[in-house]
Amino acid sequence: MTSDQSSRKLTRKPVILTAAALIATSALGLTLGNLLPLAAAENGTQPTIETPYGRAPMSFADIVQKVTPAVVSINVKSDAKVPENDENPESDQVPGMPDLPKDSPLYDFFKQFRKNLPQQDEKPHPMLAQGSGFFISPDGFVVTNNHVVEDAEGITVTLENGDKYPAKLIGTDPRTDVALVKVNAPGKTFPYVEFEPKDPRVGDWVLAVGNPFGLGGTVTAGIISAHNRDIGSGPYDYLQIDAAVNRGNSGGPSFDLDGKVVGVNTAIFSPSGGNVGIAFDVPAALVQEVVSQLKDTGTVDRGWLGVVIQNVSDDIADSIGMKEAKGAMITKVTEDGPAAKEDLKPGDVIVAVNGDRIEDSRDLARKIAELHPNTPVKLSIVRYGEKREVDMKLASFPNKKLASLENDDKPDATSGEQMKELGLSLAPAGKVPGAGDDGVAITDVDPQSDAADKGLKPGDVILQVAGVTVSDPADVAAGVNKTIANAKPGTGKDKVKVLMQVKSGDQTRFVALSLKKA
Repeated sequence: MTSDQSSRKLTRKPVILTAAALIATSALGLTLGNLLPLAAAENGTQPTIETPYGRAPMSFADIVQKVTPAVVSINVKSDAKVPENDENPESDQVPGMPDLPKDSPLYDFFKQFRKNLPQQDEKPHPMLAQGSGFFISPDGFVVTNNHVVEDAEGITVTLENGDKYPAKLIGTDPRTDVALVKVNAPGKTFPYVEFEPKDPRVGDWVLAVGNPFGLGGTVTAGIISAHNRDIGSGPYDYLQIDAAVNRGNSGGPSFDLDGKVVGVNTAIFSPSGGNVGIAFDVPAALVQEVVSQLKDTGTVDRGWLGVVIQNVSDDIADSIGMKEAKGAMITKVTEDGPAAKEDLKPGDVIVAVNGDRIEDSRDLARKIAELHPNTPVKLSIVRYGEKREVDMKLASFPNKKLASLENDDKPDATSGEQMKELGLSLAPAGKVPGAGDDGVAITDVDPQSDAADKGLKPGDVILQVAGVTVSDPADVAAGVNKTIANAKPGTGKDKVKVLMQVKSGDQTRFVALSLKKA
């Protein structure tokens, strides 16, 4: 291993959310990772000390002695799939790293890392990488990260005592970055750990065990710092811990004082790429759900609506007559998805699923993901103030990525038609290079306007205003006038919110703009 390999980092401005990554022997053999659950017997005779909050262990040694035999190092051999020629320079695929879904917590890091890569040898070359994992049964099932073993040609599991065993991949779940492998050792039994059935409390002790930097079994201690952290991994929440987690801890477990797995180390938050005491774990309950399906079928099936959603802001709620900013607003209906076959449209707000209230977009995504494909659901929606019910059947969440990279092309500066009330200059999209054929392109934004505050910029395209599709600046003006006319009597013009569907690159969202004072 070279010093260059051990110093490689993924960077993200202004701070890094870096997976607890693998360290490898090849130039591109650096992989990122998450951790999973363990459990061990409690030693009732270990020395303790009285504290204001109860008795606590004077040492973690007894717990460590129980759990570490179940924690393993995982060595992976694979080929770095480097293309023969770079026909697609905008591709987000990083040579030697997994092709993750765009909503994966690691997607942005891979994309940014690829842009900063120096010119590499285009011929495929072998890659050796190391990560962590742990036994969950005596017959040799091991939990680790998907990115650790994805596309592996050979997997070797190394025990605490140095024994090595070949293993095969049972199944992976890229969405949670969890994988299950099986050690090939007929008649052999292995020490294993269990998952903690209770949620840990903030302030509880945790021990992280893994293989940082390829050093072998290493133990660090800390506490549960927070629950329900959103690190950009779809609808899933993570535990935050302050135990030291570094590269190579990927796939390793975090234990409580009973020696049971409370989470799997998956990422760190750092301005430098090294440990600063902020790490994130996949919660044990989520890992158990995923592992159970992987063990049965090798895959994880989730329900899928076929829509892109966003949160409902206070301004959006005001603009469509909702009393509170709750629910998930549809910004796009996926072509050929289940929602496209039903009465669902961009601008609809889903406020309940099967009678269960929806708080925000993550809440909706989580509830749908918990349901199986082909499950009938009843959606309660609000369409511009009108309530309605939609009955539909979920499909299976696609494994492939559904969206391409955002288009970085910027339209040429065009004067456009000014709409001072909105703080925008507009032109038909077809007349602005790079803006496409549909909608009205924004060519300039007044920096003192609400549009600027809401993040609108030249190059964005307005698709709808007040629920009506637009193709010309005059259509936008008509939508503004319609909104003003429909406002409650006595509402000042400067209090009116104009709801617009806006496209930025390949992403669409709804924005409620306040009119600019004259």
